[in-house]
Amino acid sequence: MRSPCVIVLGAQWGDEGKGKIVDLLAGRFAWIARYQGGHNAGHTVVIGGRRFILQLIPCGILRGASKAVIGNGVVLDPQALVDEIASLAAAGVDVAGQLFVSNRAHVILPYHRSIEHAAESAPGRLRIGTTSRGIGPAYEDKMGRRGLRVADLYDPALLRDHISESLAEKNAIAQALFGAAPLDAGSILETYQGLAEQIRPFVADTGALLNAAAARGESILLEGAQGALLDIDHGTYPFVTSSSTTAGGACIGTGLAPTRLTGAIGVSKAYCTRVGGGPFPTELAGAAGDDLRRRGNEFGSVTGRPRRVGWFDAPLMRYAAALNGLDALVVTKLDVLDELARIPVCVGYRGGDAIPPTVAGWGAIEPVYEQLPGWQTSTEGVTRWQDLPPRARDYLAFLARVSGVEIGMVSTGPERDQTITIAGSKLEQLLGAPTGAAAQEGARVRGNSARP
Repeated sequence: MRSPCVIVLGAQWGDEGKGKIVDLLAGRFAWIARYQGGHNAGHTVVIGGRRFILQLIPCGILRGASKAVIGNGVVLDPQALVDEIASLAAAGVDVAGQLFVSNRAHVILPYHRSIEHAAESAPGRLRIGTTSRGIGPAYEDKMGRRGLRVADLYDPALLRDHISESLAEKNAIAQALFGAAPLDAGSILETYQGLAEQIRPFVADTGALLNAAAARGESILLEGAQGALLDIDHGTYPFVTSSSTTAGGACIGTGLAPTRLTGAIGVSKAYCTRVGGGPFPTELAGAAGDDLRRRGNEFGSVTGRPRRVGWFDAPLMRYAAALNGLDALVVTKLDVLDELARIPVCVGYRGGDAIPPTVAGWGAIEPVYEQLPGWQTSTEGVTRWQDLPPRARDYLAFLARVSGVEIGMVSTGPERDQTITIAGSKLEQLLGAPTGAAAQEGARVRGNSARP
């Protein structure tokens, strides 16, 4: 039997609580690799009351034993990485010998940030709701074959020429289109030469490292950022991120062969949230939305922006499950729903459940809801399936049934130990855990059909 090589990714629009889940699972894996996105993605982990926010470094670094990889599919801001390493060091987490950065990852430069900020702020432009951290423009340069990669930072002549030539073009564009002030090539060159030396000890051919680890039978966890519905190809375009957030991006973003993969785990909230603009069929507005946002503390871990909130959307979950070949689902923030007497779940769209390719198509969607009874009992910190209120168990079983994906884990709070792992589930099997009668602690939550 092959060693586990498992993808963990968001099954909604991001912010599903992947950080906690990756941290929780990391103890079972030798390697944790991040495969896309940039420092616009914040993963929050709470350990013993201490809150860690990781934007680039995989959450598994907090486990100590696992090696962490920033893959070639990530766009890297060297300053953000240096700051994150320093922040971890101040918290007593030493990443030396544990962190590896791909020499093929593309680099974010100051002009990427300035152009994105100017574009988002320009009158009359369609606002996507980006973090203005240069992620999109860096990916644009990557696809336009005019990007700078980490390995290029160590070629002084190439680095100087690239910054000088690129900045002349970017300054002209920013000035002409947005009236932005020009940036200075000399100061950028000096800054990036210094940053290059600070990250040099971590730079490696990470694709070779991961493939060699897989060949030795070492387990690998691939960590996605954002969520499946923000994928550049398959998400709610154009209100998406600039990278491949789905399972298919894991191989491209790390260099691992697709035949190495053994499974995919999706992470979903017990309801739904979204940051920034774009379609959101089940969005809950007004006082009820404000109340759900408050109880779920739905504010971005990187930006602090309030998240839009709404009800669980089963058609979108079925879409995400098919797109990513999800073997199991982790449901987070169940406890946020504890006080509700009734909980709506979107089970379909009137007129058909096809996921539209256009914004206009999304605007025509009318959700069909089924109302489920709430449990109105605290589930915070519950760690055993049988200790959940019966109606909470019924709710989770319903989500599994309408999604068609078995639920293997439930989060009932931010701490590591505030989690229910459903013994004997497909998730346990993916992780290489014991199965069979001796492992049966709780009932299995299955997705037996695609519709209720």
